[in-house]
Amino acid sequence: MDVRLQFLNVGIVFVIFEDMQKPFEITVLGTSSATPTKDRNPSAQYVRLDKHVFLFDCGEGTQNQLLRNQLKLQKIKYVLISHMHGDHYFGLPGLITSMSLFNRTEPLILIGPKAVWDFLTLVINEGGGALSYEIKFIETNPNVSEELISHDDFSITTVPLKHRIPCTGFVLREKGAIRKINVDACVENGVPVSFYEELKLGKNYLSETGREIENEDLTFDALSLRSFAYLSDTIYDPTLVPFIKNVNLLYHESTFMHDRLSRAEETFHSTAKQAGMIAAQAEVEQLMLGHYSARYDDLLPLLEEAREEHENTILGCEGLKVELKGSYKVRASAY
Repeated sequence: MDVRLQFLNVGIVFVIFEDMQKPFEITVLGTSSATPTKDRNPSAQYVRLDKHVFLFDCGEGTQNQLLRNQLKLQKIKYVLISHMHGDHYFGLPGLITSMSLFNRTEPLILIGPKAVWDFLTLVINEGGGALSYEIKFIETNPNVSEELISHDDFSITTVPLKHRIPCTGFVLREKGAIRKINVDACVENGVPVSFYEELKLGKNYLSETGREIENEDLTFDALSLRSFAYLSDTIYDPTLVPFIKNVNLLYHESTFMHDRLSRAEETFHSTAKQAGMIAAQAEVEQLMLGHYSARYDDLLPLLEEAREEHENTILGCEGLKVELKGSYKVRASAY
């Protein structure tokens, strides 16, 4: 933490600047494709951006995975469902019900195809149990890219995916200050503390004498804003590249190895090599693989195949936590 004093005619003003970035963490809960295995669960990822918690897909067993990884169920505010294949949403009714059993009162925002809302409504109504909280539903359009949420701290944008049924990917982008304050320069030029937030957003300062001072003379480069792209089920599709260009972490399905390319095309999935190709074309910082076919016990060959196309690639695995850092730095650690 950077603490400075400003000596003004009216006395001493304490100005405190927090240099630490807010946490941006992705915890992998499931990496299997259509069916679970003894070591792998269906798709789910728990994402925390400071005080905001997101669940990307909710396959069977997600609640158990939350408990196993000591992640708080009630902290989840946003649930994003990519499509209506069971390995991506069969865990949702149990999750929704447990939240109510624990007397949740905060609204939950559910994002996904209309069919998931119809399904969930049917399950709740047939069970005869009203929830203790409100669900606010946002419908996705699988045919276009849309900004669904624009918050002061983040935005959520959809990515149209090509799969056997309508499917949507998501990009979570951090929002915030793009510059850091140069306190010494601001004091020297008489910039009031009340204007510091404007400087962080890149604005120039107009002094009382009418002199415009360039922002770069009053600030430093800030840590880069971070981003995470989640592409669940998709055939190899280079048209995805503009939507995910330069993201810090790309999760891209890699159901098969490339020797089963014909099977991947038949089922509208991707190979590990193709995931690496997309990552390389989009110039992402790091690629994470997942959604592996149950036929693979050893995942290292998939990793090697993807790294031939994009060197900075990691295997998604249950319990893996990836921390997004500023200035395009990523740190991954497994429990």
